Amino acid sequence: MPLKMENYIAKGLSRFRIKQQLVRECLAEFLGTFVLLLFGDAVVAQVVLSDGAKGDFFTINWGWGVSVTLAVLISGGVSGGHVNPAVTVAMSAIGKLPLIKVVPYMISQYFGAILASAVVFGVYHEAILDFEEKNGNADGDYFLTPKTAGIFATYPQEFLTHQGGLADQIVSTALLLLCVCAITDSRNMSVSKGLVPLYVGFVVLNIGMCFGYNCGYAINPARDLGPRLFTLMAGWGTAPFEYGNHWWVVPVIGTHVGAVIGAVAYMVFVECHWDGGSADDAKEVEMQEKTASPEETEKMVAEDEKNAEEEKA
Repeated sequence: MPLKMENYIAKGLSRFRIKQQLVRECLAEFLGTFVLLLFGDAVVAQVVLSDGAKGDFFTINWGWGVSVTLAVLISGGVSGGHVNPAVTVAMSAIGKLPLIKVVPYMISQYFGAILASAVVFGVYHEAILDFEEKNGNADGDYFLTPKTAGIFATYPQEFLTHQGGLADQIVSTALLLLCVCAITDSRNMSVSKGLVPLYVGFVVLNIGMCFGYNCGYAINPARDLGPRLFTLMAGWGTAPFEYGNHWWVVPVIGTHVGAVIGAVAYMVFVECHWDGGSADDAKEVEMQEKTASPEETEKMVAEDEKNAEEEKA
């Protein structure tokens, strides 16, 4: 008789199972954002610290796109996989997320981003020091901004004004939410639940390839402000917040504004015009508009019964 092996780890952890739904959702948002920033910042670190020998801007685009896919896979089934405060605010603005969940979600996302930045900093710490020394920062008092600081947060091109950056962030984040709303709308193309993370990742990949030049396509305040707060504590000082005439404000404001605009735009042009309140309702309305004769109805019933018998066999 085979011995029955008990999983003591699973048994022990089951005692700490959290039943409060909001807490579970916040934990999922924390972990999802952590994974998003861990992979995302790491791919930037690899490209920057190797001086492009281990990748290029296209590598960064793919790294962030896949990171989003994995982050939504981790958290989507629990919290919806926002992993982005701008998405959270937009979903609440259009009535798809209770207002009471907004602040807890955002706090979880920012803490996940900060912790991920710390892990990336630890993994690449020696490479950062080596890069700093090679680029003339031998004393090591403060790290270079925006060179190595750009691993963690976004910085604008020298020609970019605050107005131009704000337009960039509003447009790119609006596109993100417009596409996310379309992907998750079951009444539209009925994207299967398992494919949603993949398509959302493709959206981010495409935004990076199309709108990444000006200022690094933050499109996520947790992805930008969270790591920027970490650099404040980790050795870069106040430079990440002072750079570019306090550039940091632009991605924070632009992403939230753009997200709401994108979500509302989808509702105005598509979502509010469906015939029913759900995908099933919409299909039922479509079927009701089609009339059938009694003979056709009897024939369809007979075919359904025949198919059911064949499935049982």
